Amino acid sequence: MQRLTVIRWLVLGLSCLFLLTSCSFTNGSTAGKTLTVAVEPTFPPFELQSATGELQGFDVDLIQAIAQSAGFKVKYQNMPFAGMIPALQTQTVDAAVAAMAITAERVKIISFSRPYFKSGVAIATRTDNQNITNFDSLKNKIIGVQIGTTGALKAKSIPKAEIRTFNDSPLTLQALINGNVDAVLNDQVVILYGIKSGNLKRLKVVSSLLTEEFYGIPTPKGSPNLDLINQGLATVLKNGTYAKIYQKWFGTQPPQLPEKSPIENQIPKKGVSELFTSLNIILKSLPVLLDGALVTLELTILSVLLGIVGGSLVGIVRLSRIALLRFSAAAYVDFFRGTPLLVQIFMIYFGLPAFSQNFGFTLNLNRLAAAVIALSLNSAAYIAEIVRAGIQSIDPGQAEASQSLGLSSVQTMRYVIFPQALRRMLPPLGNQFISLLKDTSLVAVIGFEELFRKGQLIVAENYRSFEIYASVALVYLFMTLFFSQAFNRWERSLNPDKKSK
Repeated sequence: MQRLTVIRWLVLGLSCLFLLTSCSFTNGSTAGKTLTVAVEPTFPPFELQSATGELQGFDVDLIQAIAQSAGFKVKYQNMPFAGMIPALQTQTVDAAVAAMAITAERVKIISFSRPYFKSGVAIATRTDNQNITNFDSLKNKIIGVQIGTTGALKAKSIPKAEIRTFNDSPLTLQALINGNVDAVLNDQVVILYGIKSGNLKRLKVVSSLLTEEFYGIPTPKGSPNLDLINQGLATVLKNGTYAKIYQKWFGTQPPQLPEKSPIENQIPKKGVSELFTSLNIILKSLPVLLDGALVTLELTILSVLLGIVGGSLVGIVRLSRIALLRFSAAAYVDFFRGTPLLVQIFMIYFGLPAFSQNFGFTLNLNRLAAAVIALSLNSAAYIAEIVRAGIQSIDPGQAEASQSLGLSSVQTMRYVIFPQALRRMLPPLGNQFISLLKDTSLVAVIGFEELFRKGQLIVAENYRSFEIYASVALVYLFMTLFFSQAFNRWERSLNPDKKSK
């Protein structure tokens, strides 16, 4: 019996050891490994969403084939193109599929797979534009580009051109259709796909390719997943899977691709103090950021002044005895308070010009006008409620006493009610001003180069996101603290008790 017990325990121990060994072997292999891959589904035909919301495109099919060949799984993370390199630097994601060109600046901070696509930047313009025929004809023109792309880099070499940056390719091309820009520098494949699909009917591609570049799959520096991706990519290139995917999306046979990138991945330099490097980057960026801060202040002050005028009128109308006027003012307030400011900016800058073209006329809004209109209309809705609440907080007996003295309704409001209400409205008006100061960062989506957009443009060049965005935050903090103190002093000056003390 004792021998049988010992044998049973021995068998049980050997079984557990075998299971542990098997588990260790499985964990060490690529089977079941999941890579988080960044993607921006606004770049057809490389990355897009179907009508049912599923990810599709050439890049998506390719990374799935690579994953199947190399034995790993893919988990997608949606993010803008300009945020992918910072995400790779911080290893928030394991890789990205974004038709990202391999450039000398990028290989300094991230690593690329072997090339998987050959492309280049082309010029797109409207079909009725006969003035732009080649790169030299872009001089003195308004050029639209997607931030952080090789097209944006190429546009800097155009003499005396005004460069307008947008967050993604569809917005850039929509600005061209609306007439906000004269031409767009973008990947030729993307433009031709949009024209072929019928989504870009009024556009054409002019001249030949301005650049020749190769796309690679970016990963963090020193990532162990790079060899795995290269292994899977080599397999799909060899077994014909790549050719099938290329034929599916582009209708032709793929060109010959080099086995190695023309720009080799670099090893980051060591021995340089990161603290001094960061301080140097911040000091160099401060003049540009302060210029953006001035634009932010101008935009805020102009929008607040117009918002106060409009909001005061709407707030007074909200107290009208005429039901139609009262209902219209309430509908205005509910709409602009109930919809996001970002949507309103898109609707005014991109939506209205596109909508007007359906009726045969052109409505062109420059970025400043669109930004001021959107911010003013939005702030007016909030200011209207502040004004209405401030007026209603005054004792109705004062209005009755004023009218008994022979003052008209307008005189009563002007000389009696409104001066007292203003003192009570000042704190929420100050809060609204500070909120609007921060909300101006949203107009960056239409390429308006205020403080936040200036920071984005710097990051697109040096990829130092922490230092730049921290500097942007500090500039915003300084402005909000300054105006908070200014409004507090103004409020004290209007208070008779504190003023006498």
